[in-house]
Amino acid sequence: MSGDGIGTGPGRALVAVYGLFALAAGSRAGVQIATRFGEAPLAYTLSAFAALVYVVLTVALVRGARRLAYAALGVELAGVLLIGTASLVDPAAFPDETVWSAYGRGYLFIPLVLPVVGLYWLRRRR
Repeated sequence: MSGDGIGTGPGRALVAVYGLFALAAGSRAGVQIATRFGEAPLAYTLSAFAALVYVVLTVALVRGARRLAYAALGVELAGVLLIGTASLVDPAAFPDETVWSAYGRGYLFIPLVLPVVGLYWLRRRR
């Protein structure tokens, strides 16, 4: 673990949640891409991208890579807001949900809250 402690103490809970989301989103996207990609290619590709962002965040927090964590949190927050809004404005473009559809409704809105918590944690641990 890094000396600056962003992935230590209570930050371990953040690491665990991001790790869990990386596994859940990645597994779901992998199955969807392998079995039903033609039904909703945009949604499944975006879910795979979200899983990649969660992997990057997990690794960045564990390694104490603050800049990478900030960048990935920004991508995550922008993704949740943009995809969440687009999925509500044009539901036909998303015939199946992504991790970030409707601001993460399928994941109890955790994808909307998580980057805010992550940004708060990084700023707090400066």
